[in-house]
Amino acid sequence: MKNILLIAHAPSENTRTMAQAVVRGCQHPDISGIQCQWLSPFDTDAEAVKQCHGIILGTTENLGYMSGALKDFFDRIYYPCLEACQGKPAALYIRAGHDGTGTQRAVDTICTGLKWNFVLPTTLCRGPWQSDFSSQCETLGTTFAAGLEAGIF
Repeated sequence: MKNILLIAHAPSENTRTMAQAVVRGCQHPDISGIQCQWLSPFDTDAEAVKQCHGIILGTTENLGYMSGALKDFFDRIYYPCLEACQGKPAALYIRAGHDGTGTQRAVDTICTGLKWNFVLPTTLCRGPWQSDFSSQCETLGTTFAAGLEAGIF
């Protein structure tokens, strides 16, 4: 059994809907041998990162940057995971009220330092809430889980 760790800051109903969609996508009925656990960045430690087979990160755009919760997560796990988690497959989705580019750049910079491997393009959900944000996140989860199951990443 392979484990996907969804580390998502979800302070609103809409962002919770997005995280739930990622989990639903990871648990697609055509995919077997994959488990997905969603944790708040505040509830995630280095051991959980070391134990998973792949990571999906979810964050809001806060003042052109990632959420403080996700930054706190990175601050706590960076050095304990630096050597142990190189090459770990990862994906990212951003709920951005504006353009999300600063948020993406910040997360990319930290994950580059960790040597995590982004295996999918960032899912960037920009502007006012749109109903298709949920389906985009579900597709992200399904694609990530299918690739992990198949051994592609």
